[in-house]
Amino acid sequence: MTPAPGAPLLSAEAVVAGYVPEVDILNGCDVALGEGEMVGVIGPNGAGKSTLLKALFGLIPVRSGAVRLEGDDITGLPAHALVAKGVGYVPQNDNVFPRLSVEENLLMGVYLQPKRFAERFAAVAELFPLVGARRRQRAGSLSGGERQMVAMGRALMTEPRVLLLDEPSAGLSPAYQDEVFIRCRQINATGVSIVMVEQNARRCLQIAHRAYVLDQGANAHTGTGHELLEDPKVVELYLGTLARAR
Repeated sequence: MTPAPGAPLLSAEAVVAGYVPEVDILNGCDVALGEGEMVGVIGPNGAGKSTLLKALFGLIPVRSGAVRLEGDDITGLPAHALVAKGVGYVPQNDNVFPRLSVEENLLMGVYLQPKRFAERFAAVAELFPLVGARRRQRAGSLSGGERQMVAMGRALMTEPRVLLLDEPSAGLSPAYQDEVFIRCRQINATGVSIVMVEQNARRCLQIAHRAYVLDQGANAHTGTGHELLEDPKVVELYLGTLARAR
């Protein structure tokens, strides 16, 4: 899908945020996501990538700056309110309910609209065939890559306009890493705008329309995925090590 021009769908504007008082992880970070875009966020460990997603999704306090959705200030809104506004979030860790079946995990995605379950389950199972094939299986018995598919599927149950993905390929086998990136492109092609934090920097830049490089909680570089892949400074400082982090 070709991203739409104009005002961003979701944005972080000069965001300063952290987990404990007087310790800032984000230091004036700016990110913009356009309608239909896939935006990548890369950077070294400790750069604030996952913290950025948590700030966007209201999981940590934003001390200054703003998070906006279609121009409306959503800074600090609780997660359930953001889900109702069309924002989905898939964390890196603990992203499924291990004791529940695959089907029950997806039911949790529409617990406020249970009548939509059958319709949305069918749509998600078309995108993730594993969901339909393993619907009765306990999520905790799945492989890491399979659990990632369930977690992404659950986030899609509400038909979000925006999907925030935190390290979706982390800890997966090369085969499942490929599968995750393929699914991300397919999700984006359905019209869902995506912000994806990724340690696999090279693959992230290969599929992202645009990307941001964070370093010490601030923007270090930005451009299209292709531009950053070809930028000598980005290659030297970030891709040389990050591209090997699998």
